[in-house]
Amino acid sequence: MVAPIPDGTEIERHRAAIVRTNLSKPVRLALESAILTKDTSFFDYGCGRGSDINRLRRQDYTCTGWDPYYHGGNSLVPSDIVNLGYVINVIEKPGERRQALLKAWELTQKVLIVSAQVLIDDRSSGQIAYGDGIVTRRNTFQKYYEQEELKAYIDQVLGVDAIPVDLGIYFIFRDSTQAESFRASRFRSRTITPRIRVSVKRFEDYKDMLAPLMAFITERGRLPSPLELANTEEILEEFGTLRRAFKVILQVTEQNEWDAIADKRRHDFLVYLALAKFNGRPKFGQLDPLVQNDIRAFFGNYQQACAAADLILLSVGNPGLIANCCKRSPVGKLLPSALYVHVSALEALEAPLRLYEGCASRTVGRLEGATLVKFHINQPKISYLFYPNFDTEPHPELHTSMNIDLQDLQVTYRHYDASRNPPVLHRKETFVTPDYPLYEKFAKLTRQEEDWGLLDNTQTIGTRQGWQQCLIDNCAQLQGHRVIWRKDADPYRLKLRQAAHRQRTKRQV
Repeated sequence: MVAPIPDGTEIERHRAAIVRTNLSKPVRLALESAILTKDTSFFDYGCGRGSDINRLRRQDYTCTGWDPYYHGGNSLVPSDIVNLGYVINVIEKPGERRQALLKAWELTQKVLIVSAQVLIDDRSSGQIAYGDGIVTRRNTFQKYYEQEELKAYIDQVLGVDAIPVDLGIYFIFRDSTQAESFRASRFRSRTITPRIRVSVKRFEDYKDMLAPLMAFITERGRLPSPLELANTEEILEEFGTLRRAFKVILQVTEQNEWDAIADKRRHDFLVYLALAKFNGRPKFGQLDPLVQNDIRAFFGNYQQACAAADLILLSVGNPGLIANCCKRSPVGKLLPSALYVHVSALEALEAPLRLYEGCASRTVGRLEGATLVKFHINQPKISYLFYPNFDTEPHPELHTSMNIDLQDLQVTYRHYDASRNPPVLHRKETFVTPDYPLYEKFAKLTRQEEDWGLLDNTQTIGTRQGWQQCLIDNCAQLQGHRVIWRKDADPYRLKLRQAAHRQRTKRQV
C-alpha cells in the first residue's frame, strides 16, 4: 500500500547528489561498450554536481548537463547519448518521475541510459515509508526497484524494449537495428588471431595486405563479402578471390584454430537468439547487414538459426541437462552441488551453460566485480561471487555473494567483508582456463600444498579460521604463492612435520 505524504514534509532531492571520485558506473559501461565515444555528444540530465561531465571534458568528450538545483541555468541540449543516472529513484512524485523519463527520451538522438537503485540492505535502519518509496536519514527520497519492475516501468512509459546491461542500468536505442547489433555484440566471445607457425615467402610478401582479412575472420568467424573489407579490391587484384587469399593464410596457421573461432561465433549467435526470444526476436530485416551475413554463413538462413536456438533454449529448461553439462565441463571446479567457474572462462563453457548464465546476467545483471560464477546443479539458481584479491592472494576471501533464483528472478545478497570467518578459496587454477595469465602460478602452489598435505581435510579448510589452523598444525606459512616452514613453530613439532613431509614425498615418487 502506498503511504500518504506526511504533512509539512519537504524532500531535499539535491542532497541525494553525491561527489564521485571516478566516473559513475552507467557512464563507464557506455564507454566500455563504445556507445559513448569522442565522436558522439553526451548530455547528463539531472547531472547533480557534474562529476561525470567534468571528468569527460578533461578527456575531450563533447558533453554538457543540467540539474534543477546545481546547474539550473544550463540549457537542455538534444544529444546522441543522454544519461538519466540515478534520477528517477530520488523523485518522490510519480508524475514528475514520469516526466523526467519522457524529457530525457525526448532529448535522446541515439541512446538513452537509465539507471536507478534496485537494492537496499536494510529497510528498517532509520528509514520511513513515503509515497511509493522511503525517506532516508538525510531527508532524501529513494525508490528501490526490482530489476524487472524497473524495465517494465521504462518500457511502459517510453514504449520501448530497454536492454539491461547491469543491475539497475538500461540502454534504450532510438534505432532498432543498432539495438540488435548491440545485443548481439554482448554475446561475442573473446577470440585471438591464430599464431603464425611457419614462414612462407608468399605470405610474408603480402602479410600487411592480408592482415585486415585475418582480423575480420577473427572477429566474425567467417570470410567477408567483398563490400565488408576495406581493401577487398587490392586483395582480389592479387589473389583473384578472398578464399584464395585465405588459403595463403592457412599455409602459415592451423586450420583447426580458425574452425574453433567459427564454432565460437556460431554458439555466440545461438545464445543471443535464444535469449532474444524472451522479449520477441527481431525480424531479419531489423538486423544489421553484417549480422545478417553472419547468420547466413553459420546457419543458411534466419529460420534455421531460430530453430537451432529454440532447441538449445528448450534444453536449458531441463535440469538434468544442466547438471550433466556441469559434471562434464572441462573448465571449472566441480563440487557435489555446483560448478564454479571464473568469469574469464565462461566463454569456454558449452552453449547450454552459457545460455543458462545469460538468463541471469542479461536479465538481472552480474554482481559488480564478480570473480566466480556458481552454477547450482540441483536447483535453478546462479550465484556471482566477488573475491577482490583473486589474483594476488594465494587463498582469497569471499567478500560478497549475489544469488539469482531463475524461477522468479529474486535476488539475494550476502556480505562477508565484516565476517570474522569468511570462506576462502583453494586450488585457484581449477576455476580458470590454462591460458589464464596466472594459471601456472596457481597450479604450482596447489601442487606444493598437496605435497605438504595441506589440502587433505576439505571439511575444515574452507574458511579463514580453518585454513589458518591447518597451516599452524602443519608448521607451515605462506609467502606469496609459496609454502614455507614457520619460523615460530615448536622445534620438536617442526621436526615431526618435516619428517612426515619427507615420507609423503618419497611415497609420491
